[in-house]
Amino acid sequence: MATTEFGHTVRRWREQLAPDTVGLPAGGRRRAIGLRREELALLAGISVDYLTRLEQGRASNPSTQVVEALTRALRLPAVERAHLFRLAGLAPPGPEAVPAYISPSVQRLLDRLSGTAVAVYDASWTLLVANPSYGALMGDPSEWRGHQRNGVWRHFLGPGGRVRHTPESRRGFEAALVADLRVAAGRYPADQRLRRLIADLRANSGRFAELWESGAVGRHEAARKTVDHPQVGPLTLDCDVLTVAGSDLRIMIYTAEPGTEDADRLALLTVLGTQVLAG
Repeated sequence: MATTEFGHTVRRWREQLAPDTVGLPAGGRRRAIGLRREELALLAGISVDYLTRLEQGRASNPSTQVVEALTRALRLPAVERAHLFRLAGLAPPGPEAVPAYISPSVQRLLDRLSGTAVAVYDASWTLLVANPSYGALMGDPSEWRGHQRNGVWRHFLGPGGRVRHTPESRRGFEAALVADLRVAAGRYPADQRLRRLIADLRANSGRFAELWESGAVGRHEAARKTVDHPQVGPLTLDCDVLTVAGSDLRIMIYTAEPGTEDADRLALLTVLGTQVLAG
């Protein structure tokens, strides 16, 4: 069970973290140099009310996902991350679990790509963090919870996405996703969250079950994709996936060829963010 010290520690680290360190403007009148509670809640993807209760010791038993989100939002190095997990009454995720830790150096890289559509996934294709440009392009992920944040689950059992597929490309995409997930399952056989995800997919998606039974293994490689955006129309973009050595994190980056209509549309989305355009 999380102790009062957990809340005190989160608040202390929040108040020591300068806004510009996490890519937020430092302007306006502030009583302290650190982040406001609303800002940390936004970065971590949790409600302000829940963060308030955690800091005040009125909420206990935060989930592994919540603690992990707070460690990312606070930009904690490995030692402080492990300390926060223990204060929450949780064991820090070990080598048998799918890594979800985004190091400060990777986070700085993401900060420098703020004008580019970028998202970070773990080895099971669960979304860890996405910048506003990515949310504008692919849909706002801030309300997604649990399996909803997993790209494989969203494709087979959820609402899908905005990437356009032909029947042939869909078959290839699905086969690559399942083969990639099988690699993760073999690498992290003790990860309970991953095992529950696969069980849910096998039980509820005939197509996934068929592909899973094939036993194929491989790596999902990104390529040129067409995204059907509901406001600005179709964009044909290059989608590259960079793997972070030693952590199995996947950094997905969408870019457009300079001087094209696709580049203009992508730039417009970056300015507009996730707001809905008036008809």
